[in-house]
Amino acid sequence: MVGVNFFGDFDLASLSIWLFWGFFALLIYYLQTENMREGYPLEMEDGSAAPNQGPFPVPAPKTFILPHGRGEVSLPDGKREARELALGRTAVPEGYPQMPLGDPMADGVGPASWAPRRDIPELDGHGHVKIVPMAQASAFTVSAGRDPRGLPVQANDNEVVGRICDMWVDAPEQLVRYLEIELNSGSRKLVPMPMVKIWKDRVRINSLSSDLFETVPATKSATQVTLLEEDKISGYYAGGTMYAAHKRKYGPEARKP
Repeated sequence: MVGVNFFGDFDLASLSIWLFWGFFALLIYYLQTENMREGYPLEMEDGSAAPNQGPFPVPAPKTFILPHGRGEVSLPDGKREARELALGRTAVPEGYPQMPLGDPMADGVGPASWAPRRDIPELDGHGHVKIVPMAQASAFTVSAGRDPRGLPVQANDNEVVGRICDMWVDAPEQLVRYLEIELNSGSRKLVPMPMVKIWKDRVRINSLSSDLFETVPATKSATQVTLLEEDKISGYYAGGTMYAAHKRKYGPEARKP
């Protein structure tokens, strides 16, 4: 019989299962260490190194070539976020909630927090800017639903803060990402679509009160929004859901124009 003289009494089925377990263990090790390229080594809340770093080591730096000529990035890079968060401990043990020390909306902490993403616009697969104002994208029209352009914007305290002047579309995804508000002061701000409710006679934003719109993070360009700006804008509106809740009017009052 083939293989009898060479293998003798060796159990090939046992070899197969042990090879599988060895491969599976190496796969877990590889995936876990690749997952540790950002956010490691672990730190305590005061910035010192955590005593328990887990069973897996931080991987050696790997260089990634970014598309569309945007350079290279090596991870892990050992860099720490430069800004100091305006938060204070509520208890000595680690893991307890921390309290804002100043204006949480301006400081970007708690539900208003944001991540230090790259300060460049997101590109599609062809190297074009993904999110553009509809005024600059002649190929896009509103084919269904209400067109919010021209409608007044109502804050959660029922004050009208401005009007919708444009929509910013994600060109490759063919959907609206932001509405652009021209405030009563003349300045322009973006609001993420998930944070608005479009009615037939107005656009309602429940997360912010009227006094908070002027300090919504602005874009450097009138026709582009960067990854960092997107994170700051989204965090600001999300933070208002908690920090401006005491000014929100509910029930029939919320339907007043």
